[in-house]
Parts: sequence; structure tokens; C-alpha cells
Amino acid sequence: MTPEIITVMAVLVFAILLFIFEWVRVDVVGIIMMVLLPLLGLVTPQQAISGLSSNAVVSIIAVIIIGAGLDKTGVMNSMARVILRFAGKSESRIMTLISGTVAIISGFMQNIGAAALFLPAAKRIGNQTGVPIGRLLMPMGFCAIIGGCLTLVGSSPLILLNDLMVVGGTKYEPFGLFSVTPVGLVLIAAALIYFILLGRFILPNRSDDETSGPMSSVLASTYDHVGTLYELAIPADWENDAPLKSLDLRPIYFCTLVAIARDNAATRIFAPTPEETIQPGDHIVVVGPQEFVEHMADDMGWALQPELSTFAEELSPNNAGIMEGIVTPRSEFMGHTIGELRIRERFQVSPLAIFRGEKIFVSGLSDIVIESGDALLLHGRWEMFHMLKGLPDLVFTETVKGELLRTDKAKFALMWLAISLVMILGFHVQLSIALLTGALGMILTKVLTIDEAYQSVDWMTVFLLGGLIPLGMAFENTGAAKFIADTIMAALGTPSAVMLLTVIGILTSFFTLVASNVGATVLLVPLSMNMAINAGVDPRVAALTVAIAASNTFVLPTHQVNALIMRPGGYRTVDYVRSGAGMTVIYMVVMIAALMMFY
Repeated sequence: MTPEIITVMAVLVFAILLFIFEWVRVDVVGIIMMVLLPLLGLVTPQQAISGLSSNAVVSIIAVIIIGAGLDKTGVMNSMARVILRFAGKSESRIMTLISGTVAIISGFMQNIGAAALFLPAAKRIGNQTGVPIGRLLMPMGFCAIIGGCLTLVGSSPLILLNDLMVVGGTKYEPFGLFSVTPVGLVLIAAALIYFILLGRFILPNRSDDETSGPMSSVLASTYDHVGTLYELAIPADWENDAPLKSLDLRPIYFCTLVAIARDNAATRIFAPTPEETIQPGDHIVVVGPQEFVEHMADDMGWALQPELSTFAEELSPNNAGIMEGIVTPRSEFMGHTIGELRIRERFQVSPLAIFRGEKIFVSGLSDIVIESGDALLLHGRWEMFHMLKGLPDLVFTETVKGELLRTDKAKFALMWLAISLVMILGFHVQLSIALLTGALGMILTKVLTIDEAYQSVDWMTVFLLGGLIPLGMAFENTGAAKFIADTIMAALGTPSAVMLLTVIGILTSFFTLVASNVGATVLLVPLSMNMAINAGVDPRVAALTVAIAASNTFVLPTHQVNALIMRPGGYRTVDYVRSGAGMTVIYMVVMIAALMMFY
């Protein structure tokens, strides 16, 4: 063992300790590797920073921009709507549909691309259903990695496999496009069963959003008595045609009516005016304390629904919420009442409360004269708040969520996605160039501005991967990878087929965690085939074991998909260890069993 091998092993242990104990953020670990490795002479300065321009990292940047373009045009809204139509609000069904769909797509494009494209849809579904995003993204990410084993073009190791199957000048019969599919299907099924049965115990509840309700936790601590959203169905025998102001819902029940659905939900009225009437068969949404809403439903004979159904999408946290706006000294609101300003009619937002001094007013809002410095609590759709944000009347105390969708650009977003996929699958253009073409096309056709493209990229992921790639190079430069592989192979002697494939799988999984899966494949395929020949085992199966085991990388956020979902899911390294340890063992057992069964 040379001093260089000892040094690179020490650096690896140091990096793992940084991941586990989180002394610094994970992207800082990547930067530390970029600086430390060339200073120790383990890689050249050019290799140390080459990760930032690698095919994988550039592909991630491009595919995130493409995903942002699809989200900005409402395409991901449509995709989320389709998934929710089949899955309802069942966490297990939502997780299975998202993860299964991403896994299948990963079989035909790079797994990082499939995961990045579905990331916005998964976040929207989590917000809309109240399922913590941390319980959706890790199963999705793991299945994206496993999905690369569905076809021979799904992952880089499998793409390389046929070219590497040469021993002693003999080139072995290549595998077909779908030769690996049975094993991939079994692995995906095992992963889904694992998360369905154990997900509640191993997946974190953390989310990148502070709340999935209509009001942030900061506002809820001030206006907790204002309540939340409830949907009620108006019976067919409702006969009161008096205007809303005559029903006195706010003075009596402290409830504010914010939306009405009429004519079997064909007509929707947001922020209805006091002159609006409630008609038989309507569905209404109110904001109020639960006990008062229940009393109102009993008194009026209305049916309180268990959850939002008619307005499940329009008033979900993705599309609407509650904001607090401070009246500025330049505001036209000053000196006028809310009734005089016709806020509902002009801006389609519903006033819920006024905070002045140390008092919160919930009733009689229409008659209160607005003063500078008043805080108005308003409910509405995000696009309305974005419009209000551009006026000098209110300064919002929190960042307005949501965004103005460019639905008219959806066809351009889909066109550039299709062009990228055709370039990859049809013309075999390098992944990074094809995806950059799609990202650039979206910018040139104004699907996204260049600033929005920059803002959409998660630079933490970029620097994490940029720093881990040279660590893999150091393993290969110093001969550490070959030394470990040769030592283990020599110790095996003449093993049985199951023992040989198991050791090959474990060895490949280890190298994939600390180096690149491509590097592990290039190194181990020839070694494993030679060992298989000596042990009397089919060398093609040994080579296939290496290519499949190269996707067994779940216990650390070192894989590019794991790095991608880390921040949106609110994950820490310990979350990958907790969920990934079991997945690694199951993957290994199922993979060996499937290989023995099918080959």
C-alpha cells in the first residue's frame, strides 16, 4: 500500500465524517475536496475543478432549468392534477405513482433528468395534499436511480457494459436493450414495497416549506383565531336569496366567505362581494375557526365537507393563501373604508382582519377607516397578490408565494423538452449538450428569462457534485480502487456463483458511493469477468452484476440524484443513512436473487 493510497483513504474517511456529523454544509464539503485534493497532490489542479464542467454537473444545471420552464408554464400543474386524480390524498398511492412513473422514465433517459423534471410536480402535490415533501422525494429519488436498470440505456454503467466485456482479446456476446428489464422491474417493485411498508418509520417529516396550510407559521402565531379554510355544500332546498351582507356571517360566526362554486362547479366566484347571493347547490369556502364554522353549518343547514374538494386545486397552498399587507403612507387606502375601496371587486382578495396597534379587528371591517400602518390580513390567489405587490398601497410582510404562470408558452416548453429527448435518444448527442439546447431554447423563446433560469438552479447541488467527482478521480489516480479490488478478489479463492456475485455487488456498491459509477464499472468489469472465468461462472453475468450494482448508492448524498433532492426534501445525511441502509441491503439481496433466477 503506497503513501498515496493511504492519503486518499484518509481523505475519504474525512469526507464521510463531514457528511455524517454535518460540521459544515454538504456543498462546503465539496469545495473542501476541490481544494484539499490538489494541495495533497492526489489530483491535478485541472482535475480538481473539472467536476464543475463535467457532463453530469452541466446536465443537472440544464435539466433543472428545463424543469423550471415546464413548471413556469403550468405543465407540471397538469401533471400533478393527473397524478392526484388517480391517487387522491393517500400518501402511499401518491408515493407509488410518482416514484413508479419516474422509475419508468429513468429507463429511457438519465435518472437525474427524470428526477429533476418531476421535482416541481412532486413539490406541488405535497403542498396540495399536505403530505410532507420529505416523504415523497426520497422514494422518488431512489426509484429514479433504480429505474436506470430497466434498459441498457438507462444508466452510464449499463451503456458502457457491452464495450467493456472483453477478456483476453475475446469479446463476449452483447446484451440487448431490454435484457436487464426483468431485474430492473423486480428491483423497482422491491423499492416500492419497502417504502409502502416502512416509509412511515424511516422517512422524515421535514419539508422545505414551513407550513402546508393557507397561512405561514409566523402569521398563524399572530392571527391563530382567524381560522382556516372549510368547504360547505348548500342543500337544494335552500331558499334564502338575501345578499351575503344580510346573512351576517362575520359578526355572528367570525367567518369570511372567500369563494363560491356554482352550476356544478362550472362557475367559480373568488372574493364574492357583499351583494352576492348564495344559491341552492352552491359549494362555498369560508375562513374561520372550526367551532364557529360547525355552528354556522348547523344553524344554516349547510353540509360541512371533510376537506376541500371543489376548490382542492384553486385554493391549495400552491395557488392561494393568506398574506399580511401593511398600508403605506402613499396608499390610496388611507382615509377610506374597505367597503368604499371595493377591495374584493377590484383585486379579488377577501379581507379577514385588520391589525392596528395591539388590537385585531375581525368583525365590522367594511366600516373601519384605513390608516397608515394598518396591517390588512387578506386571502386570495397568488396571482392577485403579485398584482397588488406592484402597487404602492401595500407592503407585504412575507414573500408572495406562487408565480404568474405563462401558460401561453407551454407548447414551447414541451417542444424544447421533446427536442432534447430526440437529440439524446435519436441522434445520441451528448447528454449535457442536448439538455443545454433545450434550456437555451426555453430562454430564447421567453419561456423563462435568463435571471429566472439562474435562480432556478440549486447551486448547493452543483458544488457538492463538483467536489465529489475529483475524489473519485483521486481513487483511480492513486491506484487505491485497483488495490482494494485486487486484494478482495485474491482473498476469495474459488467461490461459489452466489458468493462471487455477492462480493462483486458489495465491492461495486462501495466504489459507487465514494467514486463515480462509471469509474467503478470500468475498473471492476474486467476484474469480475476474470474472477468468474476462474470460478466457472458465466462472465457475462458477473459483468452485468457490476453494471447493476453501480446503481446501489443510497446511504450517502453522493449520487447526483440524492444530491438534487437533498435541499428540497429538507434532508440531512442521517436521513440517507436511515432510509438507504435498508434499501442497500434489499437491493443487493433482490439483485442477486433476480440474477440467479433469470440468468
